[in-house]
Amino acid sequence: MAAFGSLKCLCGSLRTYDSSKVIRFQSLKYGCMKWIFHIFVGAYVGYTLIVDKRYQEKDSIISSVHTKVKGVVQTDKRIWDTAEYTIPMQGIDSFFVTTNVIMTENQLQRRCPEYPSTKALCSSDMSCRKGSVDHKHDGIRTGRCVNYNATTKTCEVMAWCPVESEKTAPVPAVLKSSEDFTVLIKNNIHFPKFNYTKQNIPPNFNTSCTFNKITSPLCPIFRLGDILEAANENFSEVAVEGGIIGIEINWDCNLDKWFYHCSPKYGFRSLTDKTTCKYPGFNFRFARYYKLHNGEEQRTLIKVYGIRFDILVFGTAGKFDFIELVTYIGSMISYFGLAAFVIDLYISLYSCCSCCKSPVKEYHFRRKYETVLNPKQVVYVSYVDEPHVILIKKHLKTSLQLAAKDEIIESYPKKFSDDVNCCTNNSSKDSDTEEPEEMYPLPQQRQRAFSSDCPVWCCCGKCQLTERHHEQLCCRKKDGQCITTSPLFEQLVLSRDNLKDVLLYKEPFLDFNDRNVNDKLRHCAFKQYINWRFGSFDLEDRAVIPSCCRWKIRATYPKADGNYTGFKTI
Repeated sequence: MAAFGSLKCLCGSLRTYDSSKVIRFQSLKYGCMKWIFHIFVGAYVGYTLIVDKRYQEKDSIISSVHTKVKGVVQTDKRIWDTAEYTIPMQGIDSFFVTTNVIMTENQLQRRCPEYPSTKALCSSDMSCRKGSVDHKHDGIRTGRCVNYNATTKTCEVMAWCPVESEKTAPVPAVLKSSEDFTVLIKNNIHFPKFNYTKQNIPPNFNTSCTFNKITSPLCPIFRLGDILEAANENFSEVAVEGGIIGIEINWDCNLDKWFYHCSPKYGFRSLTDKTTCKYPGFNFRFARYYKLHNGEEQRTLIKVYGIRFDILVFGTAGKFDFIELVTYIGSMISYFGLAAFVIDLYISLYSCCSCCKSPVKEYHFRRKYETVLNPKQVVYVSYVDEPHVILIKKHLKTSLQLAAKDEIIESYPKKFSDDVNCCTNNSSKDSDTEEPEEMYPLPQQRQRAFSSDCPVWCCCGKCQLTERHHEQLCCRKKDGQCITTSPLFEQLVLSRDNLKDVLLYKEPFLDFNDRNVNDKLRHCAFKQYINWRFGSFDLEDRAVIPSCCRWKIRATYPKADGNYTGFKTI
């Protein structure tokens, strides 16, 4: 049964459509605010759609780089060519060009004095601990203090002698003319999602060209001096101690046939940290080894300063995709709701601010927002002489009859429709044309002539005393005849035949000879009263039945043990 009910509910939901409720304000100010936001959002969406190409599917680049440096320079002692000043790559997509050098020739493994430095100076053998090793020293100390020259003593070391005699780079740089060297950069790229491959060498490549941002922006041959100038660096200064320069290659490709474009854009920037002078420039050492005629090993120690060029390739390719277009437009549509959000926020703040309150703004606020309370925090009351259902939402400190005077009143159109249950077979009277007198307020206040046992809050004389505030309720707002004396009350609420029809409509095989049948009839009578007086079964759990009606129903269909639960407030 439960599965059948769930399936039935699902089928019902498939045949329905739920739409949001919209409140329309006739206001020039709010209308202008809305259209200003809509125009702004529409312009933003159109701008990003066209400029950022949000209608395209994107893919990231895969790249490989190959470089060739060309140039020859002459110094006082020798000629330097590509094989000497170009050091093999020390990283991925990078190349190094030597600009300055310190050479220590004819080194042999011997004992010799250290180069004078703060920690190498000594006055006696006690200052030189034998076997000590320091990363700033040139070798392993022998424990002796010897003359470095006529005026200076340093610790003796076992090392490649003579030790390196210069500790600072020569100024100007030995290979300062290397700024005229050129480098050819070959860059192959691939976009796997679109299976697209290209290189930066133009089809009509002129090998004599040199890159210029204006006249030759696609030439892959670069002059080193121009690269540093574009990176806002002075080549002569950087050449002394070296540095790091980044060469950026940006591939921003549009692969759509109607707007095809896929060419590299080159940029240059310095990557040297100029905020510290602790480790300036870029340098390293290497050695070239030889064998003497006696078999002894000899070497030339070379400390090189230079510029490392890191080639940074990045970029994306885009191609029209209908799904991307629909997804972007769908996500941007939500931005149009920003106008409603801002206007609603403005109305809320303006309505809540004490200095800005006005009847018009409060009216707009009430029309826009509808407060729905927790059902357990409210109760509903219906009087026979009041054409409304009254909503009570405050904690009761007195009888419910007195608390229902100044509360929120909500009208229910079905309340007086006399919606008699379809199973009622004794409703020959046309109740739409002949309403009983108890359904209307009395023309004037009658004098109370009730017994002394009648509660003070009772207006019909049929209610009974109770200590519960939420059960202290009469069927009338003013003194008059009790609704329990109405023929309709007898017919709709108390009639056993009608109650049987209602119960059998829900439970066709209900046994009325059961000893607990009165409980079912009593509960059914309560529901019939709520449907008659409140116009709906939706308020069944929070609708309070007057004391006179409740006790009349209990008297007609009593409980065996006489203990009744009553209305539950929680």
